[in-house]
Amino acid sequence: MDAALASRLQALAGMSQKYGKNPDFVLAGGGNTSYKTENILYVKGSGTSLANILPDDFVVMRRERLASIWGKTYPEDDDAREAEVLADMMAARAEGETRRPSVEALLHDLFPYAYVLHVHPALVNGLTCGADGERICAELFPDAVWIPECKPGYTLASLCKKVCAEHEKTHCGFPKLVFLQNHGVFFAADTTDEIDALVEHVMGKLRERVVCEPDFAELREECEEFKVTDAIAVAVELRYRYNLCVVFSRSRALLEFDPATKPLTPDHIVYTRAWPLVTSPVSLAKDFDAYAAEHGCAPRIVVVPGMGVFGCGKSAKEADTALALWRDGVRAAYYARYFGGVHPMSGWLIDFIVRWEVESYRAKVAEGSSQRKRFEGKIAVVTGGAQGFGRGIAEFLAAEGAYVAIADLNYEGAKDAAVEISKTSPAVAIHCNVADEQSVKNMVSEVVLRWGGIDVFINNAGIVRAGSLDEMTLDTFRLVTDVNYTAYFLCAKYASAVMKLAHGFDPERFFDIIEVNSKSGLSGSNKNFAYAGSKFGGIGLTQSFALELAPYKIKVNAVCPGNFLEGPLWTDPEKGLLVQYLRAGKVPGAKTVDDVRKFYESKVPLGRGCRVIDVARAIAYIIEQEYETGQALPVTGGQEMLK
Repeated sequence: MDAALASRLQALAGMSQKYGKNPDFVLAGGGNTSYKTENILYVKGSGTSLANILPDDFVVMRRERLASIWGKTYPEDDDAREAEVLADMMAARAEGETRRPSVEALLHDLFPYAYVLHVHPALVNGLTCGADGERICAELFPDAVWIPECKPGYTLASLCKKVCAEHEKTHCGFPKLVFLQNHGVFFAADTTDEIDALVEHVMGKLRERVVCEPDFAELREECEEFKVTDAIAVAVELRYRYNLCVVFSRSRALLEFDPATKPLTPDHIVYTRAWPLVTSPVSLAKDFDAYAAEHGCAPRIVVVPGMGVFGCGKSAKEADTALALWRDGVRAAYYARYFGGVHPMSGWLIDFIVRWEVESYRAKVAEGSSQRKRFEGKIAVVTGGAQGFGRGIAEFLAAEGAYVAIADLNYEGAKDAAVEISKTSPAVAIHCNVADEQSVKNMVSEVVLRWGGIDVFINNAGIVRAGSLDEMTLDTFRLVTDVNYTAYFLCAKYASAVMKLAHGFDPERFFDIIEVNSKSGLSGSNKNFAYAGSKFGGIGLTQSFALELAPYKIKVNAVCPGNFLEGPLWTDPEKGLLVQYLRAGKVPGAKTVDDVRKFYESKVPLGRGCRVIDVARAIAYIIEQEYETGQALPVTGGQEMLK
């Protein structure tokens, strides 16, 4: 590849990523882009995401082979025609190319310009889905082409070829701007800078007409029509009765939207299905089963009037995508009021998209597939997950496929952790003071409304304040007790309430509440009684909770790590335990923190401090086994042994 071509493909990738990463232009990996030379078309592959596409990721196609398609005669039957066209498009790929090109590759090839960008911004679809869209489009963009509603694929490409050729004759040039009714827009130009300018021109003109924006601010305040507990009950039922991942949203825009509105674009059908389930909490099961029987599938969108909207899917990604596309449809419908009111897709076109194989393939590829992991899809909460053991546990669970909520008073640290963990598996940061009841209650609610339930709750948050009887103040003692003991009660109380509710829908499923305790919960700790006492109490709570919750298949266990000598709890130069123990005189004769470290290492038969992976493996064992509850599992290298 010569330097000039490499530079142009880099520009194509840059343009693709710019718009692909912007949710105002692209959702769910939709849209497509291309660059062409005289002989070659480089086009985005079907199911590929624009947000992270690289120069080498574009499908390479021979333009003369694409052009030859226009000389063929295809069957009248939709399925037969599209199958033959697809086969010819696959044959038009360059030698050695194995990827599937965008279904709109033919359309990209029509434009006599180097770069093409096809996207579906909600603002543009306010125009293309507007009852008066065609007239207003002609006023705003006199050099543009308007393509009336038609079937996608070869039919759309044929119509565009015809309309654009007529425009070329009457306007002395091929259009650079093509609006597709109920389908988005094509921008075309010879440089990416020209594309950017054209996009800004179009979006600017449309923004001038839109006076107000829809209000998607989340509403969580309870009122006569809405109780958080009711929304939680619906989310839990959807997850545990029907094994769906669920994300809930409640906003003024969603509450005011008429769910009977027909789909506006093919993307909305692909990712939200053509029909939402409109139901109530009391009739959810009956209505859900009737929906599945009628349509042969589960709903992607569940609307409870007055409550809000639940995006549903087999995974968090699928549920998030469904909700994002539903919001996009609501936004486009809102904008359409400024373009003559909503003009949804026609029934015949909706039916075609529902059964169209190419769109089914696109949705399947966008969802992706992978080998099932150890804790695939389990919803786990880790308190104190911003650092230390908590962050390590969260990272371990995410690597094994769990969706992880990182609850921490250190919200900035939790957000940093969630950003990194999200690269592996879905993760969310939640601000939570585990010693405050309302904060814990809110945290549990947020997790359930984010994914639909809680399968594993890891009570990890804790603090240590060492000191002798002479040194310890009542306030410090109460602080340690509140965080290490009382908080465990609060977390278990609200997490188990969700698990018990879930048990009613899925009685065979096991749930886990796991306390990250300490070796100090197994053996007294000199001049560290506040901490040891809270941990001893934690084991008492573990055993008692285990007895109470066993009928609901909620296992309650504790892991008791040894000294985490490598973590910030021990090594922090100001508040770390090494410094605290040195100052408190816990280690006779110790002059430095290194003396303190060596003293504690010498107590361990296996000769080292406890590590995150040791605790994570113990937690994995607890989750996977189904015949232990009420246990306190030492992870101490032999320093503490079960009697």
